[in-house]
Amino acid sequence: MVKLDFFLAVERILKTDSRFDLDAYLFLKDSLDTITAEGKKSDGRKHKPRLTGHVTAHQLLNGIRLHALKQFGPMVCTVFAYWGVTKCEDFGEMVYKLIELGTFGKSETDSIEDFKGAYTFEDAFVTPFLPKPNPAKESAAAAAPARTRKRKIKSEQGF
Repeated sequence: MVKLDFFLAVERILKTDSRFDLDAYLFLKDSLDTITAEGKKSDGRKHKPRLTGHVTAHQLLNGIRLHALKQFGPMVCTVFAYWGVTKCEDFGEMVYKLIELGTFGKSETDSIEDFKGAYTFEDAFVTPFLPKPNPAKESAAAAAPARTRKRKIKSEQGF
């Protein structure tokens, strides 16, 4: 099979399957490039690729998670939802569309099932931004007696 250029492949996919936005595919490729290709850090220094050779679904999803948190912070779920991506399996769908066109490769042991249940978007993209519990504050609040507020009647307020 002839390897189809990434951008031509995505264009072909989007003509028949518009579930995911073009930007979702671009982000997928950018995430893959970030974990496999040698590039430049923001300060201009080169970084070594984190992974070489074949990338598993788990490695790709972890790279997507880290890249998304860095790029979008607490807005990851909002951005992904806008692109039509709501779960790890959606990235698997995109990857396997690109595999079908020969743009991405796969090993004999790879399966689209590998993308299922790697993590929930809630755990990966929301939880890191939730306030951390303060045990000292919680125990002090639990130990303090509840205060009751008395309401003033209208006559006491001067009405």
